Amino acid sequence: MMNELIEYLFIPAFHPGGGKQSLTDGAVLSINGAVQPDGRLVFTTDSFVVNPLFFPGGDIGSLAVHGTVNDLAMMGACPLYLSAGFILEEGLAMETLGRVVQSMAAAAHSSGVQVVAGDTKVVERGHGDGIFINTAGIGVVAPGVDLSPAHARPGDALIVSGLLGQHGIAILSQRVGLQFETEIVSDSSNLYPLVATMLEVCQSLHTLRDLTRGGLSAALNEIASAGEVGMVIDERAVPIDPAVASACELLGLDPFYVANEGKLLAIVPHACADSILAAMHAHPLGQQAAIVGHVTSEHPGVVVGRTAIGGHRVIDLPAGELLPRIC
Repeated sequence: MMNELIEYLFIPAFHPGGGKQSLTDGAVLSINGAVQPDGRLVFTTDSFVVNPLFFPGGDIGSLAVHGTVNDLAMMGACPLYLSAGFILEEGLAMETLGRVVQSMAAAAHSSGVQVVAGDTKVVERGHGDGIFINTAGIGVVAPGVDLSPAHARPGDALIVSGLLGQHGIAILSQRVGLQFETEIVSDSSNLYPLVATMLEVCQSLHTLRDLTRGGLSAALNEIASAGEVGMVIDERAVPIDPAVASACELLGLDPFYVANEGKLLAIVPHACADSILAAMHAHPLGQQAAIVGHVTSEHPGVVVGRTAIGGHRVIDLPAGELLPRIC
């Protein structure tokens, strides 16, 4: 439904000449119609309505920073500046707001970005659920780097950067009071250092996508549609935390659809895949990265999974929101 809303309402209104291939994580901008020789500006925006505000591994403040810088990173851009708009509910405790702001400031500092503009609005009690945060981000992408879902090519390798599903299950455990033998912590983090490491090995990466709402399934389907290619994944190769897998089995969830906030999907030329994977393994954010499949010219627009028992299944886009208010 979200994709239909974008395709049939927002694109015709705001970008009549666009289409599916323009649906990237950020917009590459030119100044006075010219591309700058020392790098191109990338601009993105995002909003955060996560519930609860605080969860294992993070909170809405750090999540707002990480989610925005990751959108820039998926364009290959080094994040530089953020804006922050706060929608505050009447009656919000100042202590709560202070914790969120300090966490946001710490995440921005560790990510190497400055919060340079902002706004606050207050809404009536019962109309805001504590805090909503809107952000915008600006970064610079180096010459020669050109990432887009439309660049996926048959034969490309699919790489996932680490264990899936931790953020979604961490949020759910807080909402319903679930306890596990091992605490499941959100993977919320800044992915740009990992992306920079990958680009040092191979500047001609084709596509990057952070695996947020809809998880791996949504990312694969959106890229397959934009690039008019097919995707094949080996489900046994996809890295999943055993605790997350057990929780998903208990709750009737598919970990391929569960949101992440510190994992990415990389679509890379086959010839570069092993060297990129080795570089990822040497980085703290990519130690459990794995090649999970490949791009194919067969069944364009369709994602097929090879199951653990040797069968095949179509992995569709999520129908509805399995876990709302996740980011």
